[in-house]
Amino acid sequence: MSSPSKRREMDLMKLMMSDYKVEMINDGMQEFYVEFNGPKESLYQGGVWKIRVELPDAYPYKSPSIGFVNKIYHPNVDEMSGSVCLDVINQTWSPMFDLVNVFEVFLPQLLLYPNASDPLNGEAAALMMRDHTTYDQKVKEYCEKYAKPEDIGAKPEEKSSDEELSEDDYNSDDDQVAGKADP
Repeated sequence: MSSPSKRREMDLMKLMMSDYKVEMINDGMQEFYVEFNGPKESLYQGGVWKIRVELPDAYPYKSPSIGFVNKIYHPNVDEMSGSVCLDVINQTWSPMFDLVNVFEVFLPQLLLYPNASDPLNGEAAALMMRDHTTYDQKVKEYCEKYAKPEDIGAKPEEKSSDEELSEDDYNSDDDQVAGKADP
């Protein structure tokens, strides 16, 4: 590899060739979305998330920025921003890793083995330690509400407000919701 930009191109192509759906955000190869499915035999199985990936100029020497676009209930994912707390991405990243590692190893491991002692979502961490059954139910509830295939088709800005309207106002203010959706 002679330059970070060639490595970036190669890693992105390798990710696409691994059957991940990749959607470019702009003309460059530094920002894109990846469709990520919850790992089998986990609480997140059946869930689908849109992951925003930003590659820094110094990639692969500097780690990518990874964030969930649609909501996920997990101790190591910030519920509002979608930021991920994962040592291998944030502190121990190596140029030996590539984007396929992120989606085939690091993110599945994060979902399979949450670390409640290093939380970005304190509520999820506390619930996981205090009442594992209720925690499991809340994870599944979030998967049902926010991680269906149609949820990743919405643009991030629109999704949260549309979701609030459909959750809060659907039964009582049907006409009002329809009126707001039509500019």
